[in-house]
Amino acid sequence: MGGQRSAPSCLHLLLSLLLAATMSQLWAFPFSASLDLDVTPRTTVLSKGLLGSSHFFGSSRNYSALLLEEESGLLYVGGRGALYALNTSNISTATGLRIDWDASPEQKKLCLNKGRDNQTECYNHIRFLQRYNESHLYTCGTNAFRPLCAYVDAERFSLLSGIEEGRDRCPYDPAKGYTGLLVDGEMFTATQYEFRSSPDVRRNFPFPTLRTEEAPTRWLLEADFVGSVLLKESFNSSVGDDDKIYFFFTERSQEQIAYPSQTKVSRIARVCKNDWGGQRTLQRKWTSFLKARMVCTVPEYELHLNILRSVFVLQGRDARSSIFYGIFGLEWKNIKASAICQYAFSDVQKVFEGPYMEVQDSKWREYTGKVPEPRPGSCITDLHRSQSINTSRDLPDNVLTFARRHPLMAGQVHPVGLRPLMFKRSVNYVRIAVHKEPALDGNLYTVLFLGTDDGWLHRAVDVQGEMHIIEELQLFDKPQPVEGLVISSALRSIYISAASGLVQLPMSACQRYTSCYDCVFSRDPFCGWDGKVCVEVASRAQRSNLTQDVLRGIRGCRENSGNVIHRKRSVMAGDDVLLQCELRSNLASPRWTLNGRELMGYGLNSGYRIGTDGLLIIGARAQQSGSYRCFAVENSVSVLVYLYSVRVHTDPYFPVEPTAATEPTVVPSTTVMATSVPSEQPLPSPPAPLPPQFQTYRHMEAVYISLVAILGGLCLVLTVVLLYVSFCTRRAVQDRKFSQQGLQVLGASDRKRSSHFELKTIASHCNGRQDRRSTSVPTFGDLGDGFLQIVPGEGQLSPAKTPPPAPPLPMPPPLPNMDYANGLSATLPSVLRKMNGNSYVLLRQADSEGMSPLYHSFTEELNRILEKRKHTQLSLQPDESSI
Repeated sequence: MGGQRSAPSCLHLLLSLLLAATMSQLWAFPFSASLDLDVTPRTTVLSKGLLGSSHFFGSSRNYSALLLEEESGLLYVGGRGALYALNTSNISTATGLRIDWDASPEQKKLCLNKGRDNQTECYNHIRFLQRYNESHLYTCGTNAFRPLCAYVDAERFSLLSGIEEGRDRCPYDPAKGYTGLLVDGEMFTATQYEFRSSPDVRRNFPFPTLRTEEAPTRWLLEADFVGSVLLKESFNSSVGDDDKIYFFFTERSQEQIAYPSQTKVSRIARVCKNDWGGQRTLQRKWTSFLKARMVCTVPEYELHLNILRSVFVLQGRDARSSIFYGIFGLEWKNIKASAICQYAFSDVQKVFEGPYMEVQDSKWREYTGKVPEPRPGSCITDLHRSQSINTSRDLPDNVLTFARRHPLMAGQVHPVGLRPLMFKRSVNYVRIAVHKEPALDGNLYTVLFLGTDDGWLHRAVDVQGEMHIIEELQLFDKPQPVEGLVISSALRSIYISAASGLVQLPMSACQRYTSCYDCVFSRDPFCGWDGKVCVEVASRAQRSNLTQDVLRGIRGCRENSGNVIHRKRSVMAGDDVLLQCELRSNLASPRWTLNGRELMGYGLNSGYRIGTDGLLIIGARAQQSGSYRCFAVENSVSVLVYLYSVRVHTDPYFPVEPTAATEPTVVPSTTVMATSVPSEQPLPSPPAPLPPQFQTYRHMEAVYISLVAILGGLCLVLTVVLLYVSFCTRRAVQDRKFSQQGLQVLGASDRKRSSHFELKTIASHCNGRQDRRSTSVPTFGDLGDGFLQIVPGEGQLSPAKTPPPAPPLPMPPPLPNMDYANGLSATLPSVLRKMNGNSYVLLRQADSEGMSPLYHSFTEELNRILEKRKHTQLSLQPDESSI
């Protein structure tokens, strides 16, 4: 029976464990230690270690607008109140090409009067800078919340005199999301243009200008734009299609979604380049505006990243072969996480050709009715022209009315592979640029350059659908978001802008890899090992002798060849010794051996602890002497990096050997040891020997002695403080005693208040919660020693009733003539100050030794008065001050 009962209990326990494991996987984010898609950068490079970098730090700030022109060799930069033209070969080279274009003092004052920040907002922030034609650039700035636009003479690099109003072309706020394009002399922009306006997609010039619709169905709802692109879909089109402009943004959700905690969604919208609006319906409004939702989800954890931060379009041979990459984040700002999703424009076109959504009962639902012909929202094609519809103004009203009410598509744009290309925890990516690079294996690899919100750059490569972050580079000493990111494929450079300045970096610094394994393990498609150094593959015409393995990162190097650091350590028995093993790669793990035997430093009694910084020998013993080797294990390959010769001395008088610095030594194999190099010694031991039984605990004794000394000192200080406080207290008590003459002085003035007595007003019977006619008067026996209580009196004497006069006290001291409203005679001691109205008064005696000689006679007389007042009827309408 016992065995039969134990079997179901074991089964229940097993099912519980499986359920717990499943729930932990579902709810792993953000509390899990790691995610399957989380990628760790292989190497970390600080700003001081950047190779081949150039910097530009001008007098301006917020360098957000970048325009790269490789043909002219110039990088145009728009900052706060200035424009620059930098040399693309080296941005730190002074070109002297600068245009100062700041807001006027009058405009800055108006901006300040509007409640704006004069340290950040009341400037002319350049938000738009693009090529207008062969001779001119076009630029727009916020101009302290009054946008302006101007043409720039590219040859002379100067502003033309005709500055234009930019209210419909540039946002007023430098922090608002904005995107814009100049296409064949036509300007397309998307942002929130004015202070109280709604976000809008517009064609600004030439005439007629177009914009989105706001009623009856608002096409955009609190949209935040991050990018736009032109796709020339008319090129080689079999249907005579039109070119399209795509906009990428995040907006507040209109449709009902399955995730109620998320209020925003990522969108992609499109308009036709040659859209001219409708004739009667949708006049000066887009007739081709359509939008759809983009989805970027981690399916294993049902994690939905709904905030679009940046996009980069990688155009192919035609529009259908083009792809784009998006950076997505979480709506919760207290959690840092980023995902990179890849999309195909062919999938976007399928969604825009699918079913529509419409508002039914105040909710967006899929439209299942009949769609008019020609299809609403489509561009003018050969099919339209065959029906005598040559422009959007020729479209029927029913088609335009349908397009006006159905801007949202029912389908969703899913990423390639239905999952993110890369996921990274604890990092907020904000900018992205993509480059294609051929490798020695004949494959074309996609390299991603990702800028973070704290001024770092991650360089990652897509290896058969899996991302490998080659390195992370610190761009600026002070953390700041990356604002601009452009790539020059011709110069093999990347340019990064931020608030404080610009940085130019090579696409890859191959000379950073100092060994064959370091070069191969990096899996960098730009780099290869030529037998001596790591070089850039594109710089070598003869590539047959180069070694590279991007797919797996393990092949091509000789067995265990590399730079090995050899050191000698001599220690005393019982000491704790740390053998350092610094690994260049964040993906490598250390493996230690002693005389060829692998060490497992995790047991309680093993005598070793293996950590990321090295091997700790605990309480060194004689048998722990020998040759220690540290291997870096990466991609299942072990590479020797450190070699230690450790000697443990049991004799406390062992001679101290000289200490010298060590240099890396090339060890061709694991069996070769570099013993001829200088050795490194620890600090010599103290000359005074200790008995063997105290060698292990001599440091603990010093710690205990120090703690005892510190605690003893604290106790002494505390004792002195307590004695001083006690002395001060006694002195104050003695000073508060009063003599009879002191009482007379106190009674002579109403303005002086004795410290000998404390007066308190008790309002518990005057708060309106008890009837005054039933007020009880306790006797003095109910009070504590040293307290007197005066029962309510009458502030005003009734003419029909005169209270009995109090008999005079024997031998009263001379008192001033004073009237007492409480009905007491002036013969009472003057320590009872004048009281207006009925109230309870406590007279607290602080010290019995210092009481006045009049106290006993006073209390006897007061008892008699109170005894008579017990039978006195209280006034039914007491004066105002008694409440």
